[in-house]
Amino acid sequence: MRVEINVKNYHLDNEFSELIIKKLGRFDKYFNNDAKAKVKLSTQNKSEIMEITISFRGNVVRSVASSDEMKSNLDVVLPKLERQILKHRTRFTDKMKKTAFETPALFEEKEPAANKAANIVKVKKFQVSVTTVENAAEEMELLSHDFYIFINGDTNKVNVLYKRNDGDLGLIEPEY
Repeated sequence: MRVEINVKNYHLDNEFSELIIKKLGRFDKYFNNDAKAKVKLSTQNKSEIMEITISFRGNVVRSVASSDEMKSNLDVVLPKLERQILKHRTRFTDKMKKTAFETPALFEEKEPAANKAANIVKVKKFQVSVTTVENAAEEMELLSHDFYIFINGDTNKVNVLYKRNDGDLGLIEPEY
């Protein structure tokens, strides 16, 4: 797997960079050589944020962690990524190594660190795809997002799928 590390407002030393690459190397049992891991390290409002996105053959798994220390973020993000891979193994099986799910999980379960609220202002542009509500829910979960914007294939209207505080999903269908 190729690893790309991007840094914003954070000092990355060689030792931590090698640690990230080594720990991500443990995912090689799942992916062929065409997989790519993008690691984003940043500091915002005295909080250190790590985001890892692994893309492989048209699929994406993503996880984000925020805490006071970047090394603890690594211990939170990697198990999240593996849980996503294992949860969606039936969807990914034909796109991964044949031996990917023969060995036990790499990472132990740990309680995630509590996320701190932050005021972040960002403009993001993306392509909106035509899909079903069920597929949108899967994509939202794979990306670890709280919401997903898509064009509903049944109605040809823009919809927003979001995760409610009670853990269920909500769907916003605008009328226009």
